[in-house]
Amino acid sequence: MNTVVLNQALFEAAVATLPADQLAPVRNRAAVLFSNEGFPSTRDEDWKYTNMSAATTASNDWLSEYRTSATIDVNAQQNQATLQEISAQIDATWLIVRNGVVDSLQLQSLELQHGLTISTLADSLNLPDIAIDTALSAFNAALLEDGIHIRVDADLRIERPLGILLIDDPSLRTSQTRIVIDVGKNASLRVIEVARSAVDGNQFTNAVTQIDLAAGAQVDHLRLQDRGKEHIGTHRLIAEVQAEATFSHNAFDFGGALTRNDVIARIVGSGASVNLHGLYLGSGKQHIDNHTRVEHRVGPAVSKEIYRGILTGQARGVFNGQAIVFEGADGTDANQANHNLLLSDKAEIDTKPELEIYADDVKCSHGATVGQLDEKSLFYLRTRGLDVAEANHLLTRAFAAEILSSLVVEEAHEYVQKLLDARLAELLGDDST
Repeated sequence: MNTVVLNQALFEAAVATLPADQLAPVRNRAAVLFSNEGFPSTRDEDWKYTNMSAATTASNDWLSEYRTSATIDVNAQQNQATLQEISAQIDATWLIVRNGVVDSLQLQSLELQHGLTISTLADSLNLPDIAIDTALSAFNAALLEDGIHIRVDADLRIERPLGILLIDDPSLRTSQTRIVIDVGKNASLRVIEVARSAVDGNQFTNAVTQIDLAAGAQVDHLRLQDRGKEHIGTHRLIAEVQAEATFSHNAFDFGGALTRNDVIARIVGSGASVNLHGLYLGSGKQHIDNHTRVEHRVGPAVSKEIYRGILTGQARGVFNGQAIVFEGADGTDANQANHNLLLSDKAEIDTKPELEIYADDVKCSHGATVGQLDEKSLFYLRTRGLDVAEANHLLTRAFAAEILSSLVVEEAHEYVQKLLDARLAELLGDDST
């Protein structure tokens, strides 16, 4: 149970110090919602396996010494080195968000394809809707200093991927990040979010990404989380998918002490398609929680969801996937699966794929598996000259291969593969008890 309570007086004082800009009404509305609900606790069904006490404590520490500017960056050289490392391996147009604040100088220096507009939320000519649908998204909006608004004109294909480096420094105990993406009719965009820690340290980051796809639009979205070992992170992704639009999302979770991802895809137009693929790797005492929800509000439409987990040491994974077919959404085709590989007898997975169907003419399936490396396959590889370590690595990598092969941004393939191989080597060498 989460027994730590956020200091309400400090929270209200922090909200009051933020600028009187066009985000102010949003912050005030969000502050009221959060004050009524507070941080989620293990008494809540959706959070019964994930305790947010450490995040609440970090937030209280942050609020007790709150400053209106989060632009203090004591690791500027490290941040720049991280960007150079990533940009050298992934060809994309890169933005930097440091401790939740957009690097405005870099943003102004970008050369963007005509029809692609990127601005801060505070400077956006048409402030988009800021989603406030949960306590944590309200906490994010209430304390949001600024965010990113990305717009793509109708019928425009953005050729080069857009990369967003989210880099945080534990000198700021808590940060809020908001990314809003609007993709016009029949337009297309590929987005890479890379979440990294400047240095190791205890920090809580609370991020929200909103993506609106107009009719016929296509968005390929990759989120790669490789945070420090003490990091606590929550991320909420909300996608609204109109008629004939296609939304594809890849999620890779490698780092962090505690990670919670919520992915919500709302299909609101017929002929739409949603594809969700996720891979999470945990060792030591890592805790990785994935909650997904695909809402088929109209039909016909298609959704496919595959998440895989590899856990060792005393790591714990949580997967809760919901596919909801609303009344009248005939012609829905929804499939979801969660498969897990446990490499130690202390690792744990709580998996719960769910279907809720309120229409008659549908085709839906769901399933989950939990197991260990196949002894027959290991024996076969040993007879072909591989030692134990090589055989384990080969089979484990093969288990992850389906998610890697579904990568939606080809420019990131080599980078993700290198990280995956390095992380797998760590997992297979983890003998913690």
